[in-house]
Amino acid sequence: MDMTGKDMVINRKDMARKKLAKLKAGQSAFTETKEVAELLRKLAKEEGVSYEEDVTELGAWFIPQK
Repeated sequence: MDMTGKDMVINRKDMARKKLAKLKAGQSAFTETKEVAELLRKLAKEEGVSYEEDVTELGAWFIPQK
């Protein structure tokens, strides 16, 4: 981590895991890349997490289903 608190190296799998944790906590998650979106779909399916997906020009929103 640098002084701003941001990770210098982006690990897409870690990003997807963090976004999955948000979904599990009932929060929406946004992905900016197709790779992270694909990983998040895969992880959510493996763990049985239900969500609705809204794809936009800028990325994809993953909205938890209750």
